[in-house]
Amino acid sequence: MEHSSIGSSGETVSAAITSRHSNRRFAPRPVDTGVVRDLVRLACAAPAPHHSRPWRFVAIESRIARERLTDAMADAWRADLQQTGRSVHDIQKLLMRSRGQIMDAPALLLACLSLENARHWPDQKRRAAERDMFVQSLGAALQNILLAAGERGLAGYLKGAPLFCADAVRRALDLPAAWQPAFLVLLGYPALGPPPPERSPLAFDDLLTER
Repeated sequence: MEHSSIGSSGETVSAAITSRHSNRRFAPRPVDTGVVRDLVRLACAAPAPHHSRPWRFVAIESRIARERLTDAMADAWRADLQQTGRSVHDIQKLLMRSRGQIMDAPALLLACLSLENARHWPDQKRRAAERDMFVQSLGAALQNILLAAGERGLAGYLKGAPLFCADAVRRALDLPAAWQPAFLVLLGYPALGPPPPERSPLAFDDLLTER
């Protein structure tokens, strides 16, 4: 049996991977909540350690929840930027751009990591390796979302800001203490415009070593 097709268009898995680009410009068209739920179901087909499912997703649908999230993240980021000596003007510009991205995304997911099923090794070396396994599993789940979104005509990108203010994000959305906020997934139907730029040439021999 052949399983190379991922959609009715007959697009191959390889084509879906190579055609994926981060797209930050969305058309003013809503994304059905059923589509978002389907994307999360596909995310949960990702490989995971110990037969676990260490991913937790939050669909941030209400404007009130988005405002709480953006305000909390802005306060945390402002404090970090002030320590770097950035001007008030630069800080405000960065915060406004980030707020616009979050508020305007037709669909917004928060991806969190859960280590509840991780093994509690007695030494730090193995605990760190255990966490790395779970983090990489979350990355695989996020890739599933982006590829499946493309199959449905959606585009999107990942925003890693929650990693830098996890406590603020958790409080803003009233999340369980065990959930570790990691990435925002911003999704929507792509706006009309020029095609995305081509990727830079791949220095393949620098990335693959054979022994």
